[in-house]
Amino acid sequence: MSGSSDSTSRRALVALGRDPLAVTGGVVLVVLVVVGLTGSWLAPAGINEVDVDRMLQPPSWAHPFGTDELGRDVLSRVLVAARVSLQVGAVSVGIALLAGVTLGLFAGYYQGWLDNVLMRCMDVLFAFPVLLLAVAIVAVLGPGLSTAMVAIGVVYTPIFARVTRAGVLSVREQVFVRAAVATGASDLRIMRRHVLPNIAAPLIVQTSLSLAFAILSEAALSFLGLGVQPPEPAWGRMLYDGRGFVTDAWWLGFFPGAAIFLTVLAFNLVGDALRDVLDPRQLTVSEARRNAG
Repeated sequence: MSGSSDSTSRRALVALGRDPLAVTGGVVLVVLVVVGLTGSWLAPAGINEVDVDRMLQPPSWAHPFGTDELGRDVLSRVLVAARVSLQVGAVSVGIALLAGVTLGLFAGYYQGWLDNVLMRCMDVLFAFPVLLLAVAIVAVLGPGLSTAMVAIGVVYTPIFARVTRAGVLSVREQVFVRAAVATGASDLRIMRRHVLPNIAAPLIVQTSLSLAFAILSEAALSFLGLGVQPPEPAWGRMLYDGRGFVTDAWWLGFFPGAAIFLTVLAFNLVGDALRDVLDPRQLTVSEARRNAG
């Protein structure tokens, strides 16, 4: 069984490497991670270095992304803001993943009244529009990066709970689970060793896609003034600051907007590719098409 699993993993990796869109998305994400980790070193100027003599200068050799209304270098702020997006994506999705998987595992494994209570709670959260619920949570906790990450994590928890529960329901009656029960293994051990590994594929795909939406949600909260607070740079906040200069200084909104677009697109490309290669049916169809060609 281990050999079959290794073979499937190799086939999936090969299929992923043959997908030009997945490779492109992966390259963009690698660049984003590098920029996020080294943005402060790569930045040609200080992110809050004000120069009133260079206010609203268009892109040039000295300032490739131009300067803002305070004379700050836009390129430097875009580079440093990448760290914020990565941090928000990783922490908020981590919160949603941990909470959602835990709730989904218990709901799907035990079923009955526990399943009904947990899933009805998730349905209540799921009924609210994502951004509206995030705004409500931030309004209660107060604006800031930490509260934005908590809010985004909460609103995406129901998605992971539903995906996990559906996966648990599909494997809990399998022979290997029944065999583990017959040997006297504890419920926690069965869920950790036998159930969770067999539902990992859809969770991996959902994680990749949720990272894209988490970054987009953070940008929206920062644009509304509820996320990252000045003077720390954030792509959404930079869009907000540039809204009044759309006709006179297009670069203020264009470059942070392009950064958000490329990041979300890259995560979606990788997520779609992972969905295709981790689904055995999709992988078989793809191989059949290549062989037919």
